[in-house]
Amino acid sequence: MDGSHFAIKNWSEDDKPREKLMLKGKDVLSDAELLAILIGSGSRNESAVALSQRILASVGGLNSLAKLSIAQLMQFKGIGEAKAVTIVAALELCARRRSEKAIELVNIKSSKRVFELMQPIIGELPHEEFWVLFLNNSNNVISKTQLSKGGIGGTTVDVRLIFKLAFEKCATALILCHNHPSGSLIPSDADKQITRKIREAGNKLDVKVLDHLIITESKYYSFVDEGIF
Repeated sequence: MDGSHFAIKNWSEDDKPREKLMLKGKDVLSDAELLAILIGSGSRNESAVALSQRILASVGGLNSLAKLSIAQLMQFKGIGEAKAVTIVAALELCARRRSEKAIELVNIKSSKRVFELMQPIIGELPHEEFWVLFLNNSNNVISKTQLSKGGIGGTTVDVRLIFKLAFEKCATALILCHNHPSGSLIPSDADKQITRKIREAGNKLDVKVLDHLIITESKYYSFVDEGIF
């Protein structure tokens, strides 16, 4: 067989990741090579793969890269606005795919399943968000709703709205979730107070509050598992 078909002009340019993907498949490419395909081209002194390697080494990997804004990406020499937008869009698609995959875990049997469902949504955000999972009698998730953004103090979480939504969705139970961008898994006094307030309202309205999870990038804290409920 003529080997020129695989030569791709003797490859070069760090083995030409586009051609490598086409000939050998996506699984053989490194993170830097996949990122290089998004970037498209490097500069006169640096290939797209080398640029990608430099970026990933600087930020510490894909998880950290996904947290960067367009402006922050543009601080890297060789990354203009168009390339930065492409990177942000691609990583957002990745996050949404993870979210869709996680929602397949419809039946909630443990705090770990809640974490698997919500981590792709709020685990890596740079700000706090408070979400509620609404469940039916079989502990299947009916829906999930963001209640607030930026904090979880009593003034930002509308307890009445939570139960209005619960009745509209015919939910018999709910699970509270919020993230800690700092990475801390220690519940604050505000966390405990709003949990207590929602639980008390749920007891009166016959909508059981099953748990409250604090979620970070890789770990979680369950009020039930820790014996706070």
